Amino acid sequence: MITASTVRPHTFNATVAQSPVRRALVAFFSTPQDSTGLILRLGLAITMFPHGAQKALGWFGGFGFEKTVGFFTQGGTPLPLTLAIIAAEFLGPIALVTGFFTRWSAFGIGLVMTGAALMVHSSNGFFMNWMGNQKGEGIEYFILAITLAVALIVKGGGRWSADRVIARKVSGDRK
Repeated sequence: MITASTVRPHTFNATVAQSPVRRALVAFFSTPQDSTGLILRLGLAITMFPHGAQKALGWFGGFGFEKTVGFFTQGGTPLPLTLAIIAAEFLGPIALVTGFFTRWSAFGIGLVMTGAALMVHSSNGFFMNWMGNQKGEGIEYFILAITLAVALIVKGGGRWSADRVIARKVSGDRK
């Protein structure tokens, strides 16, 4: 005869089927408890934040929000896409530092970097313009940023991420 004292509590959690939405949320937020994700997300955040702050706030010699929006829209970029680019470059790194919505933030940054590399910088070749000898910057920086973003999409935020806490709460894990 099975009684409450003979069945361990986690047995009930294993037998109760999770809804498809709950499974998707757990998969989206789950991440291993190692330092690799932490290192990747901090590296990408530190690299991207100044670019986003240039566009959103005018820091680091940037134009600020209004002038950036004007520059992009006058160049033919639709306003909603312009706003998404600024959000990805400014809010994405902030979210990465905390490990909140790591995969989504990395995806946004990766898309922006892919678009910039293909639409603006690919005509300048591979190398950055270290010596000032070419018209503009090449794509090598973008390849690194995209690679970090893809690694975070695959792996997740890792140690000390808000995503880990969310995954545990959604899954019902009380640890």
